[in-house]
Amino acid sequence: MTKTIIEPFRIKMVEPLPRTTREQREHFLADARYNPFLLRADQITIDLLTDSGTGAMSTKQWAAMMTGDETYAGSLSYFDLKRVVQDISSMTHVFPVHQGRAAEHLLFRAMNITSGSMVLANAHFDTTRANVEYLGAEAVDLVIEDAYDPASEHPFKGNINLERLERYLREQHERVALVLMTVTNNTGGGQPVSLENLRAVSEIAHKFHKPFFLDAARFAENAWFIKEREPRQHDRTAKDIAQEMFSLADGFTMSCKKDGLVNIGGLLCLNDDALAEKVRCLLILMEGYTTYGGLAGRDMAALAVGLEEVLDEQYLEYRVASTRYFFNMLDHIGVPLMRPAGGHAVYIDARTMYPHIPATEFPGIALANALYLEGGVRAVEVGTLMFGKQGPNGADIPAPLDLVRLTIPRRTYTQSHADYLGEIVQEVYERRSEARGYRVVKQSAVLRAFTAELEPVTTPAYSPTARACAGRT
Repeated sequence: MTKTIIEPFRIKMVEPLPRTTREQREHFLADARYNPFLLRADQITIDLLTDSGTGAMSTKQWAAMMTGDETYAGSLSYFDLKRVVQDISSMTHVFPVHQGRAAEHLLFRAMNITSGSMVLANAHFDTTRANVEYLGAEAVDLVIEDAYDPASEHPFKGNINLERLERYLREQHERVALVLMTVTNNTGGGQPVSLENLRAVSEIAHKFHKPFFLDAARFAENAWFIKEREPRQHDRTAKDIAQEMFSLADGFTMSCKKDGLVNIGGLLCLNDDALAEKVRCLLILMEGYTTYGGLAGRDMAALAVGLEEVLDEQYLEYRVASTRYFFNMLDHIGVPLMRPAGGHAVYIDARTMYPHIPATEFPGIALANALYLEGGVRAVEVGTLMFGKQGPNGADIPAPLDLVRLTIPRRTYTQSHADYLGEIVQEVYERRSEARGYRVVKQSAVLRAFTAELEPVTTPAYSPTARACAGRT
């Protein structure tokens, strides 16, 4: 039995990588106002901003696209997709949408979430939180305390704190609209949720007559971690575990650009007939007819294949092992990391790496920009710029963690790319004392991390206070 876990595929098509000089990257980053989101694709050598829609599709998926049925109503590609989704999840109602945030918005609107409502979760990611707060409701994170300790080796740091969940449901019963579990927990380092915790959360939510939903963007990776790490689960298949995960929920939202292995697409799936009728009306109004939901038939055809391929255990073993390979490389160097290794990304603890940069000067942005300047590597800050809040005086209240997510697109980069990334991170780590923070000079009222403009704190601000759009100051 060999020890090396190889890619369970071979390369059939290649795409050239842009190569740039440091001088060029300095110019590009300044033009992007020091926000990696605002860089162009041709300015980036290795793009680790996200795993959302950035993976490579298989030959079977490309072949399926050629058979996509573009019928407006009653597309055969929809019924193929519905069959696969119901095989995995057993959900009664399957609604395709163009991506995950559309599913979130439809769900929260259909459930009449308004000012005064409350959504309880292990940890909301940025678009989920924004969709809750846009409707005036409160997004409450109840993840276990180990999730806030990057050095903790807890195998399921995505778990919800069951005592806090039950207390909220008892004390705030009228306000709570639903309970939501993100699998895996993207906000806290791509950490999985145990099957034991999912069972308990489902039981508690239903005891208080509250619906329980999954954010299932990375359901297959979470199922694989359950198989690897949870007692009495090792002999089960990933598909069997995934089926039980879904059986515990009343519905789920999914960005299929992750574990759907496609470049576009999402799902909202439900068991409640009355709620489904409300969603159906909103879907036709906002996304498209119920059998395409904003997607082309070819996209649904590719998604149907992707949802089957993602549960292939050779693929899942390779996926998690390749991320762990990169994690171990950085760990050997001494880089502070969110532990243990997650499934879709390696998260660097920027606050620990840059103790001289206050959280209000965005150590995650400092690290992300240093990686880009060093080697054309784009990463994403998951910290105070993304999740910080504003205090009464307008100043930032730091997020619990300042992480930088090095997100691994599926079936896209090779081991030599990982080795190159390790060299870039090492160079940046060895010069960590030279890093300086950033200040915001322009930001939006919602999801500011996507469009904010920044500048280094070592240069004079071109405005005495951060300018704002949409009313944020």
